[in-house]
Amino acid sequence: MKIARALISVWDKTGVLDFAKALHGMGVEILSTGGTAKAMREAGLPVKDVSEFTGFPEMLDGRVKTLHPKVHAGILHIRGNAEHEATMAKHGLQAIDLVCVNLYPFEATVAKPGVTREVAIENIDIGGPTMLRSSAKNMDHVTVVTDPADYGRVLECMRANGGGTTLELRRELGFKVFARTAEYDAAISAWLAAQGGTGDGAPPFVKVATGGVKLRYGENPHQAAAFYRDPSCAGASIAHTRVLHGKEMSFNNYLDGESALETAKEFAGAPAVVIIKHNNPCGCATAPTLEAAFEAAWAGDPVSAFGSVIAVTQPVDLATAERLKGRFVEALIAPGFAPDALDLLKKKSKDLRILELEKPVTPPGAGRQYRQIGGGLLVQERDAGAIQHWVVPTEAPFPEEKRKLAEFGVRVCKHVKSNAIVLVREHTAGCYAVLGMGAGQPNRVDSVGKLAVPRARENIKLLYETTGGYGKTPGDFAAEVMAASVLISDAFFPFPDNIEQAAQAGVKYIVQPGGSVRDEAVIAACDRFGIAMAFTGMRHFLH
Repeated sequence: MKIARALISVWDKTGVLDFAKALHGMGVEILSTGGTAKAMREAGLPVKDVSEFTGFPEMLDGRVKTLHPKVHAGILHIRGNAEHEATMAKHGLQAIDLVCVNLYPFEATVAKPGVTREVAIENIDIGGPTMLRSSAKNMDHVTVVTDPADYGRVLECMRANGGGTTLELRRELGFKVFARTAEYDAAISAWLAAQGGTGDGAPPFVKVATGGVKLRYGENPHQAAAFYRDPSCAGASIAHTRVLHGKEMSFNNYLDGESALETAKEFAGAPAVVIIKHNNPCGCATAPTLEAAFEAAWAGDPVSAFGSVIAVTQPVDLATAERLKGRFVEALIAPGFAPDALDLLKKKSKDLRILELEKPVTPPGAGRQYRQIGGGLLVQERDAGAIQHWVVPTEAPFPEEKRKLAEFGVRVCKHVKSNAIVLVREHTAGCYAVLGMGAGQPNRVDSVGKLAVPRARENIKLLYETTGGYGKTPGDFAAEVMAASVLISDAFFPFPDNIEQAAQAGVKYIVQPGGSVRDEAVIAACDRFGIAMAFTGMRHFLH
């Protein structure tokens, strides 16, 4: 059926004049309101005001202009339905075959610092969503357009179909409308809930994700999967990247990419590299240059780094890119890439996924995290903290010069799956790296004695082979490196056995939250072995 009449009323006027000109050229009568109608007239397009169409003026500062039976009957009546057609004829109502509407910029308005409640409320669109929903409900008969990116598709379809659109396109656009109005309402609900006044209970929770893309499969090949973007995301995120090269991202690539980027944010502002394998930072380091940070991070676990996902805090230069030669990496995430570095990386592998962040890497900030469980959803604030206080209860003092190393370790440890233990070292003056890591164990003593310490010993052996041990014997060199390291725990030690394991390994410095009923026994064990221990007062479980 040929489109005879269109209602166009948009806030975002990108491309709308060209769209309207093309419709007019195909003989479509155009109805419009306010600024859209003014822009069309200034462009020399014939347009009829909706107030003229309805015989009713706009009122209440524009709050009421399209909320009228002539508009909604024109949209909602079912074409070919005898009763509907008779009603339309009886009341002299005319069909509206195409509706082009986008909404007041509520999301952009409330994103501005210091926005007042009055301004936010005035940017809640009422007539726009109502027209969109009416049109989408009648998608079998009405073409509805809310995204300027679809203007060209609609015109192309009309030209190919005698001035009408196909049922397939109308339904696709209708589905898109309901996603957009749901997204819009979710943004309003979230902002209002954040202003308070929701009572003693948790506020209503509404979340919408867009940009759905089918993935090859989920965590395993037999699981179907898709990827969606959260349009409300404000900072750098794995979901909002430009894929510059390589295969499509997989479900697991996204999960590891999230872990890599969130860990990298802990070190924003300094050259830092995070290497993630199965959601755990098997390597992480800071250094004077990104190239040096890459080498120090890779040395944290060269075996696990194979097939890893890497995030960095600064644009990748050629020297850093050259470090990937001969090393298999699934994905590299960065705020940018120097042209020569990008060329080299593209030549390195056709499969390497190269992702450029759309926003800069900044320190972790406030936000919410979501996790689905059977029949429900868990929502919590992000863990943006690190250390709440610094208390040293042991006889041995904790040297002030070890504080920055300790904080580095805490920021890495909070991204390791519980029960988490991390050993960290100062590899260059003022620059730090992971020496050993134990993750995801049902008891903490295994994380210390069976994982973190053995991994540290292996890395110290490799470090000795690389440096020659600076003239020391292998044993003396290993003891010196271990004694200079700091052991970090994500939660308190429930028993002194963890201290005993650390002491046997030669650890001299431990950092943990504290708070166990057996803290005194743990402190006594530290005193017995001459270990300095600090309490941070902040647990960092990651399940």
